[in-house]
Order: sequence, then C-alpha cells, then structure tokens
Amino acid sequence: MRPYRGRFAPTPSGPLHFGSLVAALASFLDARRADGTWLLRIEDIDPPRCPPGAADTIRRQLEAFGLHWDGPVSWQHERDAAYAAALTRLKALGLAYPCSCSRKQWRAHSVYPGWCREAVREPGKRVAWRLRSDLGLRPVTWQDRGFGRQAFEPVDLGDVVLARKDGLWAYQLAVVVDDADQGITDVVRGADLLDNTPWQRQLQHALGLPTPRYRHLPLVMGPDGQKLSKQNRAPALPEEDRTVRPLLHRALTTLALAPPDALAKAPVAEQLAWGIAHWDSVRTAGN
Repeated sequence: MRPYRGRFAPTPSGPLHFGSLVAALASFLDARRADGTWLLRIEDIDPPRCPPGAADTIRRQLEAFGLHWDGPVSWQHERDAAYAAALTRLKALGLAYPCSCSRKQWRAHSVYPGWCREAVREPGKRVAWRLRSDLGLRPVTWQDRGFGRQAFEPVDLGDVVLARKDGLWAYQLAVVVDDADQGITDVVRGADLLDNTPWQRQLQHALGLPTPRYRHLPLVMGPDGQKLSKQNRAPALPEEDRTVRPLLHRALTTLALAPPDALAKAPVAEQLAWGIAHWDSVRTAGN
C-alpha cells in the first residue's frame, strides 16, 4: 500500500462553518491516525464565487482549531496546464466532446441526454466539453469506507462537464487531476459529494490514474433540517480559543467519538490528541 496521503479541499466562497469543520476534522484524524500526510488544497477554479480574503480566513480558521496541514498550500488557479493536458488526453481517446446545449434546453431530463455526442447540435455557439460516460467504466463500483458498496450505471450519470463554456475548468476534472498529482490515497468528505464519485472514478479510469479510497460522512444538518452550508447561511466558525474549544468538542461528538464532557474545556491540541487516539479508521463514522 502507498503511504497515506489525505487532503482537505475547500472552495473559498466564504468562511468555513460547522459542517466544514466536521469534514476537515474527520479527514485530519483519519490521516493522523494512519501516521499519514494531510494536505490543504484551495479549490478556487471559479473566481466569481471566491471573494478576496476568503482563503486567508479559511486558513486562519483551520489553524485556530489546530488543524495544521503538511507542506505548502496547493491552489487550483495555478493548475491550468495540468487540466488542459488531461482534457487533451480525453479528446484523443474519444472520451470528451464539445457541447453547445444549455441546461434550460435539457431541464426536462434528469441527466444530460448526450445530444452533442456525435456532433455539436448548434454549430457556432460557445461549447462546453463533456465526458462520454457511455464509453467509460461501467458499472462504476467501489467500497465506500462510510456507506459500504456503491454501484452506479453510466445511463444514470449523464455526461459531466469537464470545461465550461465560459472557459473555466469544471470541478470533476480538476479534482481528479489534482488528487493524482498530489498522490492522494484517501478522500474523506461529506455525503453530498458521494454522487460525484462515479464521475471521478470514470475519469481516473480513462486517464489511467490511481483511485483513492473514499469515505463519505453523514451530513451535518441544521435545526431546520437543511444541510449546513454557506448557501443556507450557516454561521462562520469562530477563531477565539474560548469558543473554539467547545465547538471542537461538539465536532468530535458529531463524529460519534463520544468524547468525555470534561474534554470540552481542554486545549485544542489535547482534544485532537484524544480524537486521534480514539479514531477508528475502519468503522463507519456516524453509524
């Protein structure tokens, strides 16, 4: 087995919230329990969504909770050449095609129906580039460390966008290329990204890249029953020690580690040491 390499990869569209903390903490504990490396990658390939200073805030928040990463921070906005090379490779393999269709045109379908697979439907219009899911890995299966065996059929996936019409790179291509180039062996993240994994595995297979182990975590829900998210105005994480300590204890509790009540007042380093010692890298978190 390759030495463990994990990562936390937030989009700097705003500060981290409690749901982000739980995901980051689980990824951190999983790496440290395995005596592995834990990296920080800032996924800023969509500049309009990334206000100035948001990435700095995220780094300060992680440091306030004792979640110190190894090595330099990786930035997706510096990775254009790597993404372009991957797309060129997919084109050469006949697995990527230009698409002029808009979401409005195919909104009556559950997934994009592949109208431009053989030829661009509306020549002269700007195009995105899509992955041909019908020619790739099928079915897409993996043993998820959090949710058990997963299986998806390509017909249920649709042809995911790799490069957008506005010239920006799409998440699925960028994350696959970055995980491979950084030697990521283990991805620990929220269950809201579980249905992204089939596309990523298809891309890994098409590009001949290694496949990480995946562990998806139950989502953290707010009092209104909605997933905690920036879109739902989840409160930003604090950076003051007096509020960080009880919130870190709450995050350990959310991960079903059952920390003792007295630990809520302990310094973050002590709480993290306790979390690492009690983290079971095999069992399903939250179940």
